[in-house]
Amino acid sequence: MTVILAMSTLVQNKVILVDDNEERRLSLANNLDFLKVNYEALTFVELLQGNMTHNHYSIALIGVCSLPLSLNKLIKFIHDNYQNTPVCLLENWNETEKLNQAAKKQLLRVLTQDLDDDILTDLLHEAQIYQSVRRPPNSELTHDFPLLIGESAELGQLKQCMSKVVDREVNVLIIGESGTGKELVARSLHNLSARAKGPFVPINCGAIPPELLESELFGHEKGAFTGAVSSRAGRFEMADNGTLFLDEIGDMPLPMQVKMLRVLQDRCFERVGGTKSIKVDVRIVAATHRNLEEMVASGDFREDLFYRLNVYPIEVPSLRERKSDISILLGHFTERARCQGLGRLKFQLSAIDSLERHPWDGNVRELLNLIERLAIMYPDGVVGVSELPQKCRHVNEPDPSRYQVQSDMTLNTDNHFISALEEREQENNNQLIELPERDFDLKAYIEQVETSLIKQALFKSNQIVARAATLLSIRRTTLVEKMRKFGIQRQ
Repeated sequence: MTVILAMSTLVQNKVILVDDNEERRLSLANNLDFLKVNYEALTFVELLQGNMTHNHYSIALIGVCSLPLSLNKLIKFIHDNYQNTPVCLLENWNETEKLNQAAKKQLLRVLTQDLDDDILTDLLHEAQIYQSVRRPPNSELTHDFPLLIGESAELGQLKQCMSKVVDREVNVLIIGESGTGKELVARSLHNLSARAKGPFVPINCGAIPPELLESELFGHEKGAFTGAVSSRAGRFEMADNGTLFLDEIGDMPLPMQVKMLRVLQDRCFERVGGTKSIKVDVRIVAATHRNLEEMVASGDFREDLFYRLNVYPIEVPSLRERKSDISILLGHFTERARCQGLGRLKFQLSAIDSLERHPWDGNVRELLNLIERLAIMYPDGVVGVSELPQKCRHVNEPDPSRYQVQSDMTLNTDNHFISALEEREQENNNQLIELPERDFDLKAYIEQVETSLIKQALFKSNQIVARAATLLSIRRTTLVEKMRKFGIQRQ
């Protein structure tokens, strides 16, 4: 009985049983059936003819061969055709001592006794470890998650971890710092699962007042409380046949945690103020930036709820752990900003180097915020180290003279232009502007004056916005906003 329980976790195992000893082959096949292990039993002729339904197996159990086939060639054939499947000989071959190095690595054991249940269990475990050690990087990655941008090893490990559970109907707990993209992970799991055609319903457990959270999750009946003028479905009902994403589950109040237990176990609940049990088919994916184990120890989170949610944990790496993805994310976010009408940004290599050294406490969300801000400040511009916010400058400006030259250029010309403006202003002050009797629009008049002065400043500064802002004694960002407001384009 113990062996059967141990083997029940090996549903994914598939064994090749190749033996020309028909009596032993049938006996071992019955044993594999009893242990509920997937297998294919065949002769060596059938093996060499390729009469197989898969190209990857846990282990190849090799018996006696009636064909003139060397052991080296047999093991190489299995290696080439069945993805380096390890081999176990059910009895000794005469050529065992003459195997080459590659074949020796692939041969796990030569049995000296009959294959019983305990030996088979141990063999499957050894084969599992053999394949995990020799498996090439990303070989388990069977899904592409387009919402997750990057090519770092850390992101690849995250995708492998997600691939194992994407089609599993188990509760998932996503752990990671704020801004790492935990909701994107949850959406990716939903989009590639069998529930993709169903709804994805998110709810932030920390953003809803405790007294309203129960109604938000389970819904309410008409008259259940003041203001409940009609019945309303909750998030669990909305997510029926889909996925419910419980964001910031660590912020859920303790009384609400108790009510969540039954729902997670039975997928059954009642609306607030109702008596009818409602059963739903929902997959639960939760997320938190908190350490729930510490909260369990301090009594701030229920231990039983923690174990119900933490069936399969997924840890999302922070941005500082995958800094090689920053340049890829920059390209993605700048293209996103362009599609939003904010202009196309370009980055100097020195600026990218500086950003890769930044600690990114706010993770990907902080990077996105920075790109949008830079796109507003420098529309269709180039960002160097000096254009970055002070806290993001972690390398020296490689060409400070470029900025000094701009300052020198503005000295004489700007003073000359400002003097001309002062003279014109003095002339205007000496003239009395009479208010028309009717049809006078002060706002339009002021906009006309501003538009004229901005165009003159741009002309005098050779269309350099920063210099034009200096001439007008306003901030560059203020000038950019006014140009956008009045529809002024650089010539």
